[in-house]
Amino acid sequence: MHIVIAMDKFAGTLTAPEAVRAVTAGWLRSSPEDEVTGVPMSDGGPGFLDSMSDAFQGRVRFAEQLATVTGPLGTEVTGRYLVESGGGSTDGSGDKSGDGSGDGSTGEKRATAYIEVAEACGLHLVPADQRDAKAATTYGVGELIAAALADGAKRLVIGLGGTSTTDGGAGLLAALGAEPAEVLRAGGGALKSLHDLDLTEPRRRLAGIEIVIASDVDNPLLGLRGAAAVFGPQKGATDDDVQRLDAALTHFAELAGAIGQEPGAIRRTLDAPGAGAGGGLGYGLMLLGGHRVPGIGTVIAETGLADLIAGADLVITGEGRFDHSSLGGKVPTGVAEAAQASGRPCIVLAGLVEVGKRELAAAGFAAAYEVAEQAGSAQEAMARAEFHLTALAERVARSWSRG
Repeated sequence: MHIVIAMDKFAGTLTAPEAVRAVTAGWLRSSPEDEVTGVPMSDGGPGFLDSMSDAFQGRVRFAEQLATVTGPLGTEVTGRYLVESGGGSTDGSGDKSGDGSGDGSTGEKRATAYIEVAEACGLHLVPADQRDAKAATTYGVGELIAAALADGAKRLVIGLGGTSTTDGGAGLLAALGAEPAEVLRAGGGALKSLHDLDLTEPRRRLAGIEIVIASDVDNPLLGLRGAAAVFGPQKGATDDDVQRLDAALTHFAELAGAIGQEPGAIRRTLDAPGAGAGGGLGYGLMLLGGHRVPGIGTVIAETGLADLIAGADLVITGEGRFDHSSLGGKVPTGVAEAAQASGRPCIVLAGLVEVGKRELAAAGFAAAYEVAEQAGSAQEAMARAEFHLTALAERVARSWSRG
């Protein structure tokens, strides 16, 4: 029997690769004759890079690179990104200048780099008592992009989520050459003081570069569902801060609209699903030609999960808390949809299961199992997450394996 295990992280306890390893160990403990393929999953937020790195091992040659970049409050941090091994230009020119001039017109595969924005501006990089949504910058994300371009990337897959920023991607643009850099890199609160905006250089550097924005967030940039209103409070913004940030982002967007390519283009970008993701990072990337796709769909496509599922007998997915939000485009639902497309049963192993049987079946899941029930309590499940997830997988295998 062939099992595909496609797990998301268990927030606060297990990374996605750790969750996959725990389920694999438990399953094989009970059914050692089964063939198990593990594929760590992510919706584009924190853990995106680890998931992609682990999933590619042995199948695609990628190298993990390190870059010293500007953190959200200006201090240096070390950020990672993945780039195709032996990368460099794919257009035959040998150009590694990072200026995006190659057009890949020879038809060769375009070298891809994977970037997780939380590596440079993540909320986890800022202590809770220092969070300042008005001052935090995405400048380091732009530096990561510049490093990937210098390594020959012609295609960028950027995972958005878990940021401490609300600057509309202004810092990112500044790192790539937008002017005035001093204001753009100073955080969302400073954008109200902008008098002009020049995006000539970042647009030149990113010309011909495909930018894929992977995010499960579909919020627009502005308004009641916008970057400041929805995500600002968790980044330290007060009610007054939220109003000021939304006004500053509006002003920033008005200036960007003044240099738009066609009438109405900026309005579509403002309202585009995902423009508000990452504190408006989605918007900044869209100004450079980026297109947003659902995060889990991106990971499924990039890892070839659908093909793996097609050759499987059973699919296992899961996350820390499987609740009604999980049915709205998060990892388990994306995996279940891929399983349904191939006519394969899909089950969930989660820390907590808060979805009823009827809703579970309607979403395409055959069954759901809870680690907290296995452990005796939610507290014990979190205290020894790996142990209890492994034990749960061992028990579930006795019911599902034909081995």
